Amino acid sequence: MAKSKFNPTIIEEGLGAVAITISILASPLLRPWYSKWGATEAEVKKRLPGDELVPHPNLENTRAITIQAPLDVVWPWLVQMGQGRGGLYSYERLENLVGCGMHNADRIIPEQQHLQVGDKVRLSQDDSTPYFLVTAIDPGRAIILGGDNPPTTWGFILNPIDEDSTRLIIRFRQDYEPTPGNVLSWRVFTDPINFVMERKMLQGIKARAEAAQTGVIAESPI
Repeated sequence: MAKSKFNPTIIEEGLGAVAITISILASPLLRPWYSKWGATEAEVKKRLPGDELVPHPNLENTRAITIQAPLDVVWPWLVQMGQGRGGLYSYERLENLVGCGMHNADRIIPEQQHLQVGDKVRLSQDDSTPYFLVTAIDPGRAIILGGDNPPTTWGFILNPIDEDSTRLIIRFRQDYEPTPGNVLSWRVFTDPINFVMERKMLQGIKARAEAAQTGVIAESPI
């Protein structure tokens, strides 16, 4: 698979690593901001597809971005997400430092455009590591990924603004057992790391969809 021209530079990856460190150290202060990065108050409060699967989360994030491309241009980038598919459009080098084997695509891959409930969406090339299962799909509008240990949903929802722009909302909900070890693992470390990586994912999807819309890249196999 060809290397994506949209991937961050080494300097940008380094700044991403710095951002992760800062987010972890300052998490208690930054969390009210990063838990709803880019989202409006109405989006944060709105009930979204997949919320019913984890009805009482003790960890929830709602993040969003506006993409200057119609919904049908954005949707294929979501369908092909995952390791061994189109990647996660985030900091590829940082992901691969921990053995994810991630390769971000900058084209729509036709053979990865078939996603159905029950399909596995991997975060790493190792099947023994955590992964998500597709728990629900509303074609063209929403993909809900889920996990059981602990109960988790990761939802990607598209809302059209007009014919030429789309709102992408990502909602993460989790209901972990609030033991000291779990609080330390999920809220103190994993949550701020996820923010930095997910923020870059949103930006990566936006860049690719807008480039496809303007004809800078073609929607064809790599």
